[in-house]
Amino acid sequence: MKIYDVTDERFKKYGRVVKNIDFSELVKVLEESTPMPDGVEYVPSLPALESLPVTEELTDKAYGELPIQVGYCNGHNSMLNALEYHRSSEINVAATDAVLMLGCQQDIREDFTYDTSLVEAFLVPKGTAVEVYATTLHYAPCGVGGAGFKVVIVLPKGTNLDLEEGHGGGEDTHLTAKNKWLLGHPEGGLPEGSPMGLVGKNLCIDA
Repeated sequence: MKIYDVTDERFKKYGRVVKNIDFSELVKVLEESTPMPDGVEYVPSLPALESLPVTEELTDKAYGELPIQVGYCNGHNSMLNALEYHRSSEINVAATDAVLMLGCQQDIREDFTYDTSLVEAFLVPKGTAVEVYATTLHYAPCGVGGAGFKVVIVLPKGTNLDLEEGHGGGEDTHLTAKNKWLLGHPEGGLPEGSPMGLVGKNLCIDA
């Protein structure tokens, strides 16, 4: 699978590189204080990250004073498995080199299926932060060359937490957590009952 850099023109429809904010403390804490599991671990909120001064800066500059949560996604992965989207941008800060596989919400069909052949992959070098727009489909990052990855995940507070009521019908069928709509792949190893929607190959960045 061809992997572009986030500085490539192709990335502009999915997001932007975040500049003029120092993310070095976030990277250091994630490197030194969080695990590297064999699988993939997502933690929505981590006090050790949220207590850093950069969190207040992100609240003001990136989210217009909306409350945010700062967590992480760490582990080993090379597969697409699923795609999700939010009603808000997500900021990813790479504490290791990482690859994001991305698509556009506008390409989801009326029956809530999405062709994986439309997905593009982008390298986020260590120390780089990117804003992934609300209309960008994404999921767990991938490591590079079989290595693990560590990525800070910044989102509006409450995103990805448990739903408080049932949802069903149309797009609501794909709402699996607060502010999280999911399209799974049948070969993605998701929990039983997860909403499907991806058609085509379960992409691998090493293929």
